[in-house]
Amino acid sequence: MSAPEDLPVVSTLAEVARLVERRQGLYVRWSKGPGADLEDVSSTDELTGVPMPGLSANPLDVEDWWEDRSVELWVARRLYDYAHLPHDKGPGVRPWVLRGRETGRGPDNEPLVADVEPLCWIADDVIDAAREEVARQERNWGTLRRRGR
Repeated sequence: MSAPEDLPVVSTLAEVARLVERRQGLYVRWSKGPGADLEDVSSTDELTGVPMPGLSANPLDVEDWWEDRSVELWVARRLYDYAHLPHDKGPGVRPWVLRGRETGRGPDNEPLVADVEPLCWIADDVIDAAREEVARQERNWGTLRRRGR
């Protein structure tokens, strides 16, 4: 595994889309990075404090039902859905791409991933581009962000 500071940085939606087109089984994780996460490859359920068997991550593989739609739009949507996490989880939280083995599902049905191979960081400009791409769509997508009542 490379040291976290040695990971390349993808700087456009097109670069992330090309990565997704070339490789299956990729995930995006929003955290302080592999250096912190790989010391103990386990996420914790925030509601109960229960440790889970792998890192919580979101799949980047394009689903069959997406058909021939743009991979860039798919990637934009996957990134947009969780773009609130750096704000919610604090300084230093950013997205990175990894490959790994699913070990289960978390409480939000997200994959839990072990045997993690960090591949790259995703630049802030990519997240901005994802927001812009979503804003150009005719539908108003909301995010997965949940607010308490």
